[in-house]
Amino acid sequence: MQRTLGLFFSACLLATATLADNVKIENAWVRATAPGQKVAAGFMDLTADADMSLIGGNSPVSREFELHFMRMQDGVMEMRQLTEIPLPKGKTVRLEPGDLHVMLIGLKHQIKPGEKVPMTVRVKAADGKVREVAVEAIARKPGGN
Repeated sequence: MQRTLGLFFSACLLATATLADNVKIENAWVRATAPGQKVAAGFMDLTADADMSLIGGNSPVSREFELHFMRMQDGVMEMRQLTEIPLPKGKTVRLEPGDLHVMLIGLKHQIKPGEKVPMTVRVKAADGKVREVAVEAIARKPGGN
């Protein structure tokens, strides 16, 4: 009986592991801010093991968390909010300065270099299931490490 229950629970754990879509998040950082600054940009590398989308998130250091795209076109900076960022299976998607990034809006305090900034990102799997992933970003000086 114990062996049967043990096998049953092992099978359940394996089934859960194979059904779960995972996303690996690396190199998470945010730009440190000046006193009184109310927004900060965040960056990270995301690699999903199945087709997914980054659809949002939150952070206790800000009132809002938005996904953004930025580019320079004809000498003019264009930035717009996105509803999602596709995460194709096995491909690393880089959120980096001058391109895709997250915006922390309505900062509750100055973000200082070296500070650890907690965030939670929301990803959606192809089947529509939404999952939250905790991220700890390190604040870096503008233009520095």
